[in-house]
Amino acid sequence: MTLRALVFDVFGTVVDWRSSVAREVAAAARRIGIETDGLALADAWRAEYVPAMDRVRRGDLPWTTIDVLHRAALDALLPRFGLAALDEAARQALNRAWHRLDPWPDSVAGLRRLRHCYTLATLSNGNVSLLANMAKQARLPWDVILSAELFRHYKPDPEVYDGACRLLDLPPGQVMMVAAHNGDLHAAAARGLATAFVARPTEYGPTQTRDLVPDRTWDVVRTSFAGLADALGC
Repeated sequence: MTLRALVFDVFGTVVDWRSSVAREVAAAARRIGIETDGLALADAWRAEYVPAMDRVRRGDLPWTTIDVLHRAALDALLPRFGLAALDEAARQALNRAWHRLDPWPDSVAGLRRLRHCYTLATLSNGNVSLLANMAKQARLPWDVILSAELFRHYKPDPEVYDGACRLLDLPPGQVMMVAAHNGDLHAAAARGLATAFVARPTEYGPTQTRDLVPDRTWDVVRTSFAGLADALGC
């Protein structure tokens, strides 16, 4: 079956959330005359990501966007890092750091190559406004923004992958999930999507231990979006 579209995990696969968030944390702290460990706060903030989505998934919370989940986690973490003095405007601005994440060095050029051959879409747990703002900031050339928000389910729920294929009006075999996370690809493959693993071995910093290599035989395995474009003939 001919491949027609690529859908991309975004946080960690397309953009470097850790360095981007850490930089904005450090800048916010300096503005109130405090030094803090921006990387440590970024890591702690990201560590709240899955537990927060699980609370929505279990029904402990109603459907809640990532922006709102991020803000709740930020408010809980700030005192631990000496930043309880950040006022409401500063907290709002810092929470939107996730809208301004930098792309990995190969992301934009690789996506532009791939777009010559395929429809490109996000398939992220980030909400639509976050992904749209990020695309504008980072110059990410998406054809369409697909978000868990559209399906009111978070990955790896099957409704997200099924919904993406439905909105693209394509059978799953004509859609490839691109991710730096084996778990995302397992869930996509279970719904019939093709799969591409693109390694991001420093997503969690220089001592990363997870997702360094594929944990099964995915359809394509590469170390950059340029390599992915080569593999797919773009």
